Amino acid sequence: MALIAPLKPLRYALNKVSLAKVVAPPYDVISEQGRAELAALDPHNVVRLILPEGEGDSRYANAATTLRAWQESGVLVRDDEPGFYRYDQTFVAPGGTRTFTRSGFLALVGTQPYEDRVILPHERTLSGPKEERLKLFRATQTNLSPGFMLYRDPERRVDGALEKGKLLAECATVDGVKHALTKVSDANAISAIVSALAPLQLLIADGHHRYETSLRYRREVEASLSAPSDARAEHRYFMVFLANEADPNLVVFATHRHVHALPSFNGQSMIEKAREWFVVSELPRGADARAIESKMTERGYKGFVVALPDGRSFSLELRADRDLALHPLLTLKPEALRQADVTLLHSILFEDILGLSAEAQAKKTNLWYPQDAGESLAELRAGKGQLLVLMNPTPVSEVRAVAEAGEVMPQKSTFFYPKVLTGLAIHTLSPSRLVS
Repeated sequence: MALIAPLKPLRYALNKVSLAKVVAPPYDVISEQGRAELAALDPHNVVRLILPEGEGDSRYANAATTLRAWQESGVLVRDDEPGFYRYDQTFVAPGGTRTFTRSGFLALVGTQPYEDRVILPHERTLSGPKEERLKLFRATQTNLSPGFMLYRDPERRVDGALEKGKLLAECATVDGVKHALTKVSDANAISAIVSALAPLQLLIADGHHRYETSLRYRREVEASLSAPSDARAEHRYFMVFLANEADPNLVVFATHRHVHALPSFNGQSMIEKAREWFVVSELPRGADARAIESKMTERGYKGFVVALPDGRSFSLELRADRDLALHPLLTLKPEALRQADVTLLHSILFEDILGLSAEAQAKKTNLWYPQDAGESLAELRAGKGQLLVLMNPTPVSEVRAVAEAGEVMPQKSTFFYPKVLTGLAIHTLSPSRLVS
């Protein structure tokens, strides 16, 4: 069962800071320039904790020192009662005009190994980021950045309980996203939420590295204790943003693939080889991103579009007469994974036809992952790279089907927008402090 608990976190004292100036995106999407811009907004911006200054491992000690100083000065204070924190993000879809409001809530989730099949991953992780985050966990003894997990509640049973809260803060960030944080501390509402989610499997949408780091940190702490800790000790729990898969405002956007620097690349040869597995249709020469995306959103479309620098583009749709189980790179994969567009792309086009090994794909040796189709298409036709693959978004239902089959998707299969802010709450990890 899923172990769900309310938070009693450290939060910014809003009478001392402006929330918009102290929050930040997750650490892994912040560039060097972005870090400098965030740090300049306010001396207490959370980026100074998640991406601390300093040489080598000294930066982690610097983060711990900064965290203590902010607590001592009263910039960070602990909430006096536990609660869930409803979090609404209102935004315009990237590249579009439609406005969405994605709703969910911040909570604690008990860490459990993937083998327990309660927390489901959908992508593989790299060791480097986990080692770096683990050092920050150790130094600060806090979970600074929330993960992002999905639960399946088609009856929307949790929605009513999340309405029983008090608005704490509203702000807008420089990307135009509006954020609202509401605390739900009603005992009956908390009980209803915990009961509704307990029997469910939770799917990690974003933050795999953070979750796995939290689980490893828990094990380290347990090994260091002279006696087993209480089952509700803080370090056994990970802070997450939980959202309902059934919410129509939970939207997934496409991440495209830009191929470059292959030692031998022949676009025409690639297209001819692709005909073995795909119905290949040439689009009007010079078709713009809007025309290509219109083709890709046709009902029942299964596949992707490849664009070449010379202005040609081709739709590749899976042939109905081909059995994917007979492809040597797909035969051992479960049906849910075989059918995914990103699997067809990475296994058949990239690995089989272009010779781009799975290892090279994981290292991004010859791949960029852009989100803006129009900008990427213009760059390709201006001479940047060799091939652009334009994708449809991967449906959440497809991601869950793969995860429930015990498999993971190829990297960058999903793009959840907007990112969940860091700095709304900070979960401490003391083995002697218990969650409610």
